[in-house]
Amino acid sequence: MFMGLKDEIFEQPAVLQNWLDTQLVQTQMIAQAIRQRHIDYVFLAARGTSDHAGVYAQYLWGSLNGLPVAFAAPSLFTRYSGWPRLERALVVGISQSGQSPDIVSVIDEGRRQGALTLAITNAVDSPLADAAEFALDVSAGPEKAVAATKSYTAQLLALAALGAAISDEEDKLAALWRVPHAVNEALKLDQAIAQVAAEYKAMDRCVVLGRGFNYATAHEWALKLKELAYVFADPYSAADFQHGPIAIVEPGFNMLAVAPHGAVLADIKSLLHRLREELQANLLVLSDDDEALALGNASFHLPPDVPEWLTPLVAIVPAQLFCYHLTQAKGYDTEAPRSIRKVTLTK
Repeated sequence: MFMGLKDEIFEQPAVLQNWLDTQLVQTQMIAQAIRQRHIDYVFLAARGTSDHAGVYAQYLWGSLNGLPVAFAAPSLFTRYSGWPRLERALVVGISQSGQSPDIVSVIDEGRRQGALTLAITNAVDSPLADAAEFALDVSAGPEKAVAATKSYTAQLLALAALGAAISDEEDKLAALWRVPHAVNEALKLDQAIAQVAAEYKAMDRCVVLGRGFNYATAHEWALKLKELAYVFADPYSAADFQHGPIAIVEPGFNMLAVAPHGAVLADIKSLLHRLREELQANLLVLSDDDEALALGNASFHLPPDVPEWLTPLVAIVPAQLFCYHLTQAKGYDTEAPRSIRKVTLTK
């Protein structure tokens, strides 16, 4: 039986539940090793969708664990031989396939310098997993579609669980178990999203807004729009967007926003008010807040009662469905986007 992109999107509740059932003990063991090393910061290498998981880790581990997260410039390791000092770092490589040589090179150098190294991958028999001292299995199962969906949310869950385990807070660990249900609830938006996506089939450019934990969601949503529906989608922090880029907005310009409850919601709503009322932008809003939803020309109600730090695992799901249905509405192939392959090897 053929399993396509939509099937993999709908697999996500089961994938996340399976991850919790099988990988949480290993995650807690890795968290204990991290606590024992008294690391100063995290040095993180990733590409593409996995890079967006890293953006989530930057906010998550900074907030939950007080750990600064610095992003690697892999060409320093593969082209310039200008290696940063890593001995006091946790060096993390995130990759679905675990095969890209540039990500492996960062882990190799971290280990050579005596740093604690961790691979987060959907392939525990990969070069990346072999290179690292510890490997955390994303455990998403085979992902055939070129566009990553279930492997991304499983990466986010692994990162969230590691942060919760490092902080060793029981309420945070308990909250993880409610995520599969919330994702299942988000999938119930499918038919409504299909109808709205059909109305956007002429869209060829847009801006995607997020902030805080969901800055990662804005980046991932924009990537899926580009690689599936060939929409020139530019992701921005809702704060950064006001420092110049807002000048591109004219009446009818498409703005997509991720705005769940939390510390940054008031700021995002203030911007949405201006975009709607003053600049007459066309707004599509993902939120669990009634006022934010009312600002959208179209909107989708996210499941309630998800802690803010876990909302990226849920908010990305309607975004994935929107990209899938928009691609279909445009008449493009959801299974084989042009010019890209499932595994990309860069050096």
